[in-house]
Amino acid sequence: MTRLSGRARKSYLVAHIVLAGAWIGMDAVLGILVCTALISDDTAVRATSLQALGLFAVWPMLIAAVLTLGTGVVLGLGTKYGLVRYWWVAAKLAVNVLMAVLILVALRPGIDEAAAAPDGLLYPVIVAPTLLLFATVLSVFKPWGRIRKETHDPARGNDRADQALRTGRRGRGPGPVGARR
Repeated sequence: MTRLSGRARKSYLVAHIVLAGAWIGMDAVLGILVCTALISDDTAVRATSLQALGLFAVWPMLIAAVLTLGTGVVLGLGTKYGLVRYWWVAAKLAVNVLMAVLILVALRPGIDEAAAAPDGLLYPVIVAPTLLLFATVLSVFKPWGRIRKETHDPARGNDRADQALRTGRRGRGPGPVGARR
């Protein structure tokens, strides 16, 4: 895939951030409803909280997860970061895929069983926001560097090493290569 233009990159980035924010918001509402169902003494409040979970907790969250994954993949393929060039991008990709699978495999059955035991939903209430916070921190700080060192590509021509070889300079001062400082 070719690099995204500046406008396209910004558009995908805004979509990615908005979708991730919506996903985080849905997780917050999930936590509020689960905690309400757990601590309320009123059976009507408990039933309403659990019923509300069934309306939004699986499919809207899964749609947000898949769209976040899609915009992230487009950004990865269309920018210098790539999908598996940097550790932080690969980790975000893994977290996103893992969470989308967990929505289907763990959350969906958990919501169906929540009427009998709502405390079974405490695990997603803790794990999901933690993983989403982790992905957000990765996006901001971009830790760990490249997964592997890239090999020199002589076709690029504007690499510092090429320039140093052509000019006979190290690129850090006025002296020729091999000169003592």
